[in-house]
Amino acid sequence: MEERDLRGEFDRVALPHLDAAYNLARWLTRHDQDAEDVVQEAYLRAFQFFRSFRGETGRAWMLKIVRNTCHTWLSKNRASASVSSGPELLNAVASSATGPEALVEQSEDRKRLMQAVDALPVEFREVIVLRELEDLSYKDIARIADIPMGTVMSRLARARERLHELLDRRAHEEAEHGLP
Repeated sequence: MEERDLRGEFDRVALPHLDAAYNLARWLTRHDQDAEDVVQEAYLRAFQFFRSFRGETGRAWMLKIVRNTCHTWLSKNRASASVSSGPELLNAVASSATGPEALVEQSEDRKRLMQAVDALPVEFREVIVLRELEDLSYKDIARIADIPMGTVMSRLARARERLHELLDRRAHEEAEHGLP
């Protein structure tokens, strides 16, 4: 395959997943600039090894490379990794209410949920992001994380349980202190 054809095929397979790649990297690194760097490195790696791509799902293939690049980055930079919360997110809390009070409450709920996801250990955070934000199947998550599907299911269950615990604890603390 000619270099130009290879580039065109790579663009077709990998570029549609750039937002998902950044989203995963952002949640794993916990920092915008680090996520950008990781995604750039992941796309460079993906292009370098694109000749080995065998037509599997481009999204799962690309996210696996991003995940592996993130873990390499985290192992080298864990001590300096930022613990800030992500800027956007979890539409799972979105409601159809449109009043000002409802919008403020919805914003607060999103903020609490983002903070709770951010507080999860990386192995739980990655499966939650891949399943709930990227809407990937258990099979694709298993392929990306290189773990058995049963492990995906148990990590998701434990991640959701921890999210509930974190959110319940936060709500209890706010109620004790009279916070909204």
